[in-house]
Amino acid sequence: MFSKQLVVLVGGRGTRLGDATKNTPKPLVPLTSDKVFLDFFLDCYVRQGFDEIIMLAGYYGDQVEQRYNNQRWGEARISVLIEPEPMGTGGAFRFARDRLAPTFLAANGDTLFDINMRAVDHRLQSNPSLLGVLALREVEDTSRYGQVTLDAGGTINAFKEKKLATVPVPGLINGGIYALRKSAIDRLDEGPASIETDLFPTLAAEGVLGGVQSQGYFLDIGLPETLQTARDVLPARKRPVLFLDRDGVVNVETNYLFRTEDYVSIRGIEALIREANDQGRAVIVVTNQAGIARGYYTEYDMHKLHGYIQDRLYAKGAFVDGFYFCPYHEDAKVERYRIGSHPDRKPNPGMFLKAALDHHLNLNDAVMIGDNKTDIAAAEAAGIRGVLFSGDDIGGLGIPWSAASK
Repeated sequence: MFSKQLVVLVGGRGTRLGDATKNTPKPLVPLTSDKVFLDFFLDCYVRQGFDEIIMLAGYYGDQVEQRYNNQRWGEARISVLIEPEPMGTGGAFRFARDRLAPTFLAANGDTLFDINMRAVDHRLQSNPSLLGVLALREVEDTSRYGQVTLDAGGTINAFKEKKLATVPVPGLINGGIYALRKSAIDRLDEGPASIETDLFPTLAAEGVLGGVQSQGYFLDIGLPETLQTARDVLPARKRPVLFLDRDGVVNVETNYLFRTEDYVSIRGIEALIREANDQGRAVIVVTNQAGIARGYYTEYDMHKLHGYIQDRLYAKGAFVDGFYFCPYHEDAKVERYRIGSHPDRKPNPGMFLKAALDHHLNLNDAVMIGDNKTDIAAAEAAGIRGVLFSGDDIGGLGIPWSAASK
């Protein structure tokens, strides 16, 4: 099981930002000439496999509705719900209760915490006794946020309120990303409420609130200086990346695999992908698909298989950011695919370069795992370090991630 719904809180006023939010909701503050903070937020999270995004709006909610309602972002359809009056974070969830899935992920729309959300969801799905799981971030000074403490088993046992301190107080904070059961929202009374003060401490006291620590990139635009950081950093930010060939690396080699019932994963691949996800690396599959060119199966068949692979990964707390494929071949039986030496066909580097543009990837901090010399040649043509794999257990490969950086 895994959650496909993302609920985004976008109702905050952002009073500390002064004129920047005088007539604009905080998540819609512009960072570039054509993109607002919430655009970057959506780019960060939608790649993790959501098909529905619900935005809970309040302050100038009509602006949120005009920009996003009934739009698609990646594979996800967005809907905007505007609360009739200020109701707090808890009241916003109660207001949207009838639209909530039995389990869902939620995030504060004024904070970017680039983490593996699938890992947070996996913790909830694999622990039926938990009603919620929070993503936690270790910071040098918790005084601005309030502190969260965990027991040895990863269950949250206390929240400490924000408190000005003369010296920095390091510790864990609530990162603003949650996996929740709908039944947790039912604990809130009708009317204005806060999940941070009216729900989470109660769940922690009952021992039904988990925590997952992550050191992913974190940026909260609540202050003028952090808003300026967002404007300086986010438009140019690029992520490190793990590239994978498919057949022989992700799945056991089968001649022209396309049926889901024939899929067998390489031992250790789910754990390797999750490791990359947890490190903040993008994971991109790049695969030649001559079987399409030869008419053995269609692009639809291939996409169905890739969807099946993703669902298996989601259920393990992992995900692939994107699948890139080349169906062209000089000996194609299907005429529209008969192209010799197509720039996307490995050993050419086209798929790598396209993915880098689409996903804002740092090819200077990239590694490619393939089972064929053409995979390595394609990677090297893109300036990427290649690792040749053969065998049935990729878990023993022992990739030195730091060596990917040049």
